[in-house]
Amino acid sequence: MENLTMEQILFPNIDKTPADYEAMYPPRELPEGAKVTRFAPSPTGFLHFGSLFAAFIAAKTAGKDGVFYLRIEDTDKKREVENAVEGIVNGLKDFGIIPDEGAISDDAEIGAYGPYTQSRRTHIYKAFVKDLVAKGLAYPCFMTEEEIAGVRAMQEEQKVLPGIYGKYAKYRDITADEAKKRIDAGEEYVVRLKSPGKPDGRIKFKDEVKGKIEIQENILDIVLLKKDGTPTYHFAHAIDDHLMRTTHVTRGDEWLSSVPIHLQLFYVLGFKAPKYAHISPIMKEDAETHGKRKLSKRKDPEAAVSFYAEAGYPAGAVNEYLMTIANSNYEDWKRANKTETIDKFPFALNKTSKAGALFDIVKLHDISKTYISTLDTDTVYKAVTKWANEYDDELYRLIAEDADYAHRIFSIERGSKKPRKDIGKWSEVKDYISYFYDDLFDGKREIAENIAAEDAIEILTRYSKLYDPAGAPEDWFPQVQELAAELGFARSPKDYRNEPEKYKGHAGDVAGVIRAAVTGRLNTPDLFTIMQVLGAGKVQERITEAINILKG
Repeated sequence: MENLTMEQILFPNIDKTPADYEAMYPPRELPEGAKVTRFAPSPTGFLHFGSLFAAFIAAKTAGKDGVFYLRIEDTDKKREVENAVEGIVNGLKDFGIIPDEGAISDDAEIGAYGPYTQSRRTHIYKAFVKDLVAKGLAYPCFMTEEEIAGVRAMQEEQKVLPGIYGKYAKYRDITADEAKKRIDAGEEYVVRLKSPGKPDGRIKFKDEVKGKIEIQENILDIVLLKKDGTPTYHFAHAIDDHLMRTTHVTRGDEWLSSVPIHLQLFYVLGFKAPKYAHISPIMKEDAETHGKRKLSKRKDPEAAVSFYAEAGYPAGAVNEYLMTIANSNYEDWKRANKTETIDKFPFALNKTSKAGALFDIVKLHDISKTYISTLDTDTVYKAVTKWANEYDDELYRLIAEDADYAHRIFSIERGSKKPRKDIGKWSEVKDYISYFYDDLFDGKREIAENIAAEDAIEILTRYSKLYDPAGAPEDWFPQVQELAAELGFARSPKDYRNEPEKYKGHAGDVAGVIRAAVTGRLNTPDLFTIMQVLGAGKVQERITEAINILKG
C-alpha cells in the first residue's frame, strides 16, 4: 500500500492508466515488415541541413508501405522560437519531404496517434509516471540545486561517475508520509527513475547504421518529470515512440550515448524497444584548420535549409544529393538506371556511412544541373515562376506576363539526348535568359580576342543582309561557312588548324561574332533557335547595335 499511497499523493488528478492509452493507440495495421519512423525536432530555431538529412533518412526508411510522421518535441519552452514549427513544416515541404502524419502547422495536425506535439501530451506522460511510482520504479526527489551541486563536487573529488544514483540518491527510499509533508510545505520536486542498472553492467545492441555496440548500462536515477511537471526528452521519447508505434528511430549519433537510458526506460515500462539508427553528422572542410568540422549554424549559411530554397535548388536535386550522402551505392545505381526516379532506389540503412559525410556544394550544384536538364519545359517554367514569385519580382513579372514566350525560351535544346546543363538553381535563370529581355539585357558584347573589330563589323554587316528568319535550321551553319570562306576564314576548325597562316580564323569564330552581337555572349544554346525565339526584328536590332558599338 505504501507505493499506491505515494502515487495518489503525487498524481491525485490523473485518472487514466497506461492500459487506457494502450487501447487508445493500438498497434498499427500495416503490411508485414512495414516500418514506422519519425522526425522529432525541437522548435528552437531554423531547420538545419543536418536535420533535413535526418528527416530524409527517416522518410526513406519508412518508404511507401510504412509511416513517416513529424513529432514536435517542445518540452523546453525556454528555448522555443516563435513560428519555428511553421518553419520546420515548410522547410520539409520545400524539399518534398511530406510526413504521413503529425504536425502540419503551429496548431494543426493530421493522424490518429496524436497529439504529435509533446506539450499537449503531459497528461499521458503523467499516467505512465504514476504507474512507475505505483510499482516502486520511480520516486519524488526534493534535492535542491545547491544539494545537487554539492554531490557533484564530492563525486568530482572522489573521481566517480557524476549524477544522482545509489548512495547519492538522497530520496530514493523516501516514504509517502515524508513526501506528503514536504509537498504540503511547498517544497519543489522532480520525479526520478529508480534505475535498476548495475555499476558493472553492460548492454549490447545492434545499431542499424553503426552495427554491433556494447556500452555501459545506465545506473543514474534520471529525471522523468521536471519540477513544472513536464517530461524530460528521455522519458517523453520512450512513451511517444511506443504509443505512436515507432519501429525505427533514426537520429544523429550525438544521441548514441543516451541509448542505455532509452533502452532501460523501454525495459522498465514494459515496452518493446524500437531499432536505433544513429547517423553521422554532415561535415565540412574548415579553411582555417584544414580539418573537418560539423556544418555550423553560426559559420555556414548553407547550414540553414532556407539557404537552398532561396537559392532555388529544386527539391528533386537536393534529394538526389542527400541520397548520394545516405547510400554510397546510389550514384552507381543512378548511372545504370538513368530514367528511374529516386523512389525506385532500394535505400538501405545499413549502407549509410558510419563516418561523417563531407558536405560538397559543388557536387550539389552539378547534381542540380543534371537534374534540371532532364525536366520538361512546362515543369521548368512552373518551378521558376513559383520561385520568382517569392524571391525575384522582376523575373516573375517578365516570365509571367508572356508565358508562351518564356516557354519557348526554356524549351531551347531541352528534351534532347544530351541536354545542356546551363542552370544549376533557379536564381541563375535570370542571368541565363537575360538576353531575351530588353529589361535584363545590359547591351555589352563579348567579342573574341582573335577577331579584329573591322572583321567583326564586316561579318555583321554581311550577315544582316543574309539572315533569313524563314530559313531551315539545317541550312543555317552552311550559310555561315559560306560567309566565312568569302571573308577569309576557314570553313572548319580542322582546316584552320592545318593552315593557320592562311586564314583569319574559322567558321566557328564567325558564328561567335554573330552570337555575341545577338546575345552579348560567346557561349549559348543553339543560336539559330535563339534567333527564332527573339524574332527577326530584335535580331536585326541587336546586330545594328553591335556594329555601332564596334565602330565606336
